[in-house]
Amino acid sequence: MTDAEPPSRCVFLTDGTGTVQAWNDGCAALFGMTGEQVLGRPIMTLFTPAGRDAWSAGWSALTCRPEGAEVHVDLCACERVLEGTLTLAPQYDADGKSRGCAVAVATGRERGGTEAERVARTPLSAVVDMFPGTFYAINREGRFVLWNHNLERVTELTPDELGATRALDLLDLDARPAVAAAMEQIFTKGEEVKLEVDYVSRSGHDIPMLLCGTRLRCNGGEYLFGVGVDITERRMHEQQLRLRERALHAASNGIVITRLDNDQSLIEYVNPAFERITGYRADEIMGMDPRFMAAPGMDLIERAQLREAIAARVGAKVVLRNLRKDGELFWNDLSITPVQDEHGVVTHYIGVLTDVTATMLRTAHLEHEVNHDALTGLANRNLLWDRLEQALHLAQRHKSLVATVLIDLDNFKMINDTFGHEAGDVVLKVVARRLQASVRDSDTVARMSGDEFVLILANQPSLRFTLRMVERLRQSFAIPVAFNNREIPVGASVGVSLYPHDGGTAAELVRAADLAMYHGKGTGRNDVHFFSADMKSTTEAKHRIELALRDALDKDELFLLYQPRVTFDGNRVAGFEALLRWRHPDQGVLAPARFLAEAEDSGVIVPIGQRVLDQACAFAAQLCSAGFENIPVTVNVSYREYSQPGFLACLADRLTRHRLPPRSLQLDLRIDGLIRNPTLGKELAEQLRTLGVDLSVDGFGAGLCDLGYLQQLAASQVKLASHTVQALTDGGQAVAKSLIDIGHNLNMEVVAEAVETRPQLDFLESHGCDQFQGIWFSEPLAAEAAQRMLEEQQPA
Repeated sequence: MTDAEPPSRCVFLTDGTGTVQAWNDGCAALFGMTGEQVLGRPIMTLFTPAGRDAWSAGWSALTCRPEGAEVHVDLCACERVLEGTLTLAPQYDADGKSRGCAVAVATGRERGGTEAERVARTPLSAVVDMFPGTFYAINREGRFVLWNHNLERVTELTPDELGATRALDLLDLDARPAVAAAMEQIFTKGEEVKLEVDYVSRSGHDIPMLLCGTRLRCNGGEYLFGVGVDITERRMHEQQLRLRERALHAASNGIVITRLDNDQSLIEYVNPAFERITGYRADEIMGMDPRFMAAPGMDLIERAQLREAIAARVGAKVVLRNLRKDGELFWNDLSITPVQDEHGVVTHYIGVLTDVTATMLRTAHLEHEVNHDALTGLANRNLLWDRLEQALHLAQRHKSLVATVLIDLDNFKMINDTFGHEAGDVVLKVVARRLQASVRDSDTVARMSGDEFVLILANQPSLRFTLRMVERLRQSFAIPVAFNNREIPVGASVGVSLYPHDGGTAAELVRAADLAMYHGKGTGRNDVHFFSADMKSTTEAKHRIELALRDALDKDELFLLYQPRVTFDGNRVAGFEALLRWRHPDQGVLAPARFLAEAEDSGVIVPIGQRVLDQACAFAAQLCSAGFENIPVTVNVSYREYSQPGFLACLADRLTRHRLPPRSLQLDLRIDGLIRNPTLGKELAEQLRTLGVDLSVDGFGAGLCDLGYLQQLAASQVKLASHTVQALTDGGQAVAKSLIDIGHNLNMEVVAEAVETRPQLDFLESHGCDQFQGIWFSEPLAAEAAQRMLEEQQPA
């Protein structure tokens, strides 16, 4: 069928009852009826039954739509049924009363056609109320001319209120300028516009709407046709997403979302914390697999756990190391969780990583502090015992040897006293580095105590292999340690024990190595000694001597003899040197050489020295009472004694207690002990001068001597070492002569000790030696015999 094409516009008039009052040529052509045939007839006769209902609805709508209405009806024209659109325009008289309406008729196709054509001819008014959202038509004045029921529901306005309302009145004041601009753009440019606005309902509620509008021409006019969709649910969902995104952005933990693609997990999202932790910007790593940050060769077990979890589409939690963008290594605690789609298929993974580098380093530092020496960084006693137990366990399984090496630095206290504690710390650090460089990575170097080190040489295949390693250790001590442009010689005594020969437990092996080391100290410095059963016997013997000496003090078995010191001028006694003896209950009277070294090592020398001072002061008081005030008694004092706190105070107390003039007592100190701690030596010399006690320096010529330092001590006399006197018959006259001259140049008297022969005496006298002592003149005497000697030399 074809469109009807009337020759002119079809318009007719009706009165208030719907009776046709005027009929033009267009109507006659369309309906096939002249005016005479139609005028005075009801308009209903021109419509099909369904069209009559549509007309009635349109006619009723005029009461609330003074601007008119539009009705879609089926028309009966020339035995045809046409789909037509009637535009109703109300007519009023001068008093404003309704006089009917003018009807303009526009026709479409004849009734029938394809399904699509029939649906396309459905009147707009018949479907607008079926829209799920709002529908409206707005004229250029911005007023609604057509709408559906959803608009009434959303705005909570009646049809009359909507008809009198401008579209902008439904919006918040802030939104009106943007919407007005959009409407102007639609009307002027005919563009389609979308925007989101909030309707304000009668009750004051804001309803978010997505509006879409465009311009349409209708019967010569232009209108804005638009639809609106309530996006409240979408807004809530977006708000939730924004909150979640803010939470992700604000999280201190790094968050990464990856998409599974075959065997890879490709990055789709990272939060700012992830960027901060890794140093990578999000745009740099999008689409990459996070495994690109893995630290090569590290944490292989943990990475395998991750791969297995992803392959099985399950979660996992590991702690591993990665590399930041700048190459820095960092620890991260990583937790991955799978994400399923609506079908239950895992499509993504969410990874949460926490930078635990500081915690791991702090834990490692605390663990290191617990198990390592703070100064050298070596294993400490705790870790030493643990490593030794492990080495013994492996040795039992593999039938191998374990060597325990105990190293004690020689004269370390003298290094501290001479060069200062800072130098001692440097020596310990250098020795630690050298020891570590001399062993394998599987071996352990530990600092046992102040200057004592223990090495565990594990899994030794043979004794020959151990000997080579120990020799390498010994050679590491041959090089001096540089400190403040000075070289500090470093020696060590080394003791070695072997598992299983010398012990089956850690404690037994360390004890055996300790015995071997002390045996080395007794036989010579900077040497290596392997443990043997004889050493245990020797050590036990030394321990027995220590106990016996303490018992001797309790039983008063220690006593003094007095060696006369004689002038060359007249062989007159100028003083006595107190010499210690031990009246042993089983071995008889013992000389100091038999027990003094053990007393020094064990520390018993300190109470012995106090006993010696008491007896010497008593003898000096005895001489003073007999009228020999100018005959001093000389007492030998070891470094270990005078380095004790309060030594000078005890000495002064004894002088006071025995009512002795200070010059009646003289202290004999060895030069090597004074040089051991120069500062202490100078302070002691000054305090003795203040106290009035003379200082005698023993062992002059026995070793190295700083003459400048000796002069600073300002001692009253020096004693030639005994081996210097003994060497006079073996070509040592020049040395002795030089020493005598040096002593005189330092304004000190020179005393020769251990003079045993006439030639020795004659040489010393001829070269200006001031005094001598020895068996050539007299054996050491008891106190009574010494006093008689003084009385006998008195002039008659």
